[in-house]
Amino acid sequence: MARAENKTEAGGTAHLVAALAKALREQQDLSQEQLGRLIGYTASAISAMETCAQPASDQMLAKLEEAIGGGLGVFQTARKWMLLEKYPARFRGFSEMEAQALTLSSYETLVVDGLFQTEDYARALIGGGYPPVSEAKREELVEARLARRALFDRDPVPFIELILEETVLRRPFGNWEVHRGQLRSLAEDARRDNVCVQVLPLDRGLRGTYAGARGPMKLVETADHQHVVYLEIEDQGILVSDPTEVSRLAHRYARIRAQALSPDDSLSLIERLAGEER
Repeated sequence: MARAENKTEAGGTAHLVAALAKALREQQDLSQEQLGRLIGYTASAISAMETCAQPASDQMLAKLEEAIGGGLGVFQTARKWMLLEKYPARFRGFSEMEAQALTLSSYETLVVDGLFQTEDYARALIGGGYPPVSEAKREELVEARLARRALFDRDPVPFIELILEETVLRRPFGNWEVHRGQLRSLAEDARRDNVCVQVLPLDRGLRGTYAGARGPMKLVETADHQHVVYLEIEDQGILVSDPTEVSRLAHRYARIRAQALSPDDSLSLIERLAGEER
């Protein structure tokens, strides 16, 4: 059910889409119920979209473009910006940088990186978080997270590297079938020509050196060949661009990568864990 606070949380694109949809609907002498029938939604869903109680989903935007867009392309253009607005505020600035990255290198310690998450895994993870979110907000966040996967097939193709703590592979969310599905999907992604997945083994600390103790990070080579690092701690996003700090973090990441299993051994471990019965 749409929440009243969505009206104040909705961004500028959502409000613009709502105003345009209402204006075009009225220009074409359609009631909310009639427009809903045209695009497969209820009148209450159209009302919620027009008041921003529940901003338009990506699917609704595509259908609005077909039904009342009039060839202007406004709803099609809005799809990208609406997805950006659905990300948590801390991530919005980085999300566009990620989408345009030439190289993306991530180290994750608690959960599978959002770029690699399956729909079921993302839904279980977001739905089980705190503070809790409404079902509608959860679906918005899932939709936005899955949209990030377009990076895998973007032209020009980026290089994507992921290092996961072994504990991530053993920590289930939702249920064991969701977990196995996530591991199988991760294995499929690891086989892509432009992707490298490595696992930092659980017993790494027993060897006397362990570079991953200070938490996750994302290293990005931007479209204009700048290097930045994104850190996220307790709902706070930090973008590091100072060359000295970026270099220090990049060296730490390189050490983590050197301590991880090889890509082939990592894939074998992921596949073995995906096949385990629970």
